[in-house]
Amino acid sequence: MASIALLGVPLDLGASRRGVEMGPSAVRLARLASRLEQLGHTVVDTGDVPVPTRETLKLEHGIEFLPTITGVCRDVARRTADLVRNGQIPLVLGGDHSVAGGSVAGVATALAERGERLGLIWLDAHADLNTPESTLSGNVHGMPVAHLLGHGDRGMASLAKPGPAVRAENVVIIGARDLDQAERMHAREYGVTIYTMRDLDERGLRAILGEAIAKVSNGTTGFHVSLDLDFVDPREAPGVGTPVPGGATFREAHLAMETLWDTGRLVAMDLVEVNPVLDEANHTAELAVGLMASAFGQRII
Repeated sequence: MASIALLGVPLDLGASRRGVEMGPSAVRLARLASRLEQLGHTVVDTGDVPVPTRETLKLEHGIEFLPTITGVCRDVARRTADLVRNGQIPLVLGGDHSVAGGSVAGVATALAERGERLGLIWLDAHADLNTPESTLSGNVHGMPVAHLLGHGDRGMASLAKPGPAVRAENVVIIGARDLDQAERMHAREYGVTIYTMRDLDERGLRAILGEAIAKVSNGTTGFHVSLDLDFVDPREAPGVGTPVPGGATFREAHLAMETLWDTGRLVAMDLVEVNPVLDEANHTAELAVGLMASAFGQRII
């Protein structure tokens, strides 16, 4: 059984829609900790990382929040590194997806201290490969993969010690279906593997997962899974920051989680972009908790 540490990051500064800052509370309300404990795991809730609000910052444009987001992610990186050093699996509750710029960096830092590397599986409707120079929206939650690869803003790209946090050959994005032209260019330039929803439709999720696990495991100790709930089709997960039609089904999402746990190589997890303001009776948070149960070993029989 695993020792799991919950860490809330109620951050919405990287997104254009409000509400994801309530995601950690919504997931806790859906009894995440007790669900994991029922599986035999030890679960400790370490509370929330302090995050300034938009109202106190008095800024208007998304990219203006980048220095503040970098500061929050630096704190997240420090905390997740400490958790890994302590033998725990960080389960980071967002918040928007920019929090992963800190969580993945922290895990990578702790592993690097032992001479080990980290793989990254990014489950998302979006590739999050923009940089401050290429972004059309200015939203920082569309940039974390680029920053984790060492591109874009110097501050955000250097949170892992040593940087970059991950190598492109050990990064796989699954479920993408909404990329802009700059992200397509960056994917080719950086050498990141992206499996789109067309790939999943044509080849099936199981085959895709097998290839992805092999890529992120090559030369690494284990992998970090970063799950944006918009990976799942909005008919199943309506309460997300940026829903895109045509996502993974309920069973595909659970299969992904079950398969990743079966590898025995999961070292950290992000659960992000749950937006209770857009949800229906906390349905998406409850779905998220079910997925976390599958991600940590729940079986049908």
